[in-house]
Amino acid sequence: MSLGKVRASHRDHACEVQFFIMRELTERKRLEPCPYERIVLNTSSGYHYMKIQLIFQGSQLHLNAAQFKQVIILALKELHGEIGAALLLDVLTFEEQTLTAIIRICSKGLVKLWNALTLLGNYQNQSCAFRVTQTSPFLLALAGNSRELVLD
Repeated sequence: MSLGKVRASHRDHACEVQFFIMRELTERKRLEPCPYERIVLNTSSGYHYMKIQLIFQGSQLHLNAAQFKQVIILALKELHGEIGAALLLDVLTFEEQTLTAIIRICSKGLVKLWNALTLLGNYQNQSCAFRVTQTSPFLLALAGNSRELVLD
């Protein structure tokens, strides 16, 4: 038997085996119900919303909304350079007492922003950290937190 015939025979056998496996998998899929259902939600908004808090170790710095946004941009710039600092970012609400804000970021930049916030370690020679408390593609979802729910 020549080498070409052996290869052709091997290829035909491999195709038969692959067909058999696919048929078996198809039959099993029809017989066995799936234990869970995967639901994928594709948002059309293009934005994600994050509720974040800036925590300083030791003394508390007093920042306004513009300075708070500058800290976020600084974190993006340190990790991702000028391109990262150019991400579209809006501070929607800001509480000066707790240094808590709700920000809006384009969905494509969510992971970059989250990484930058996580890796920021100091600001103006003071140790600090961002805490991401909530994130959602829907602003309304940040209105309440089930973990802070108080039942009467």
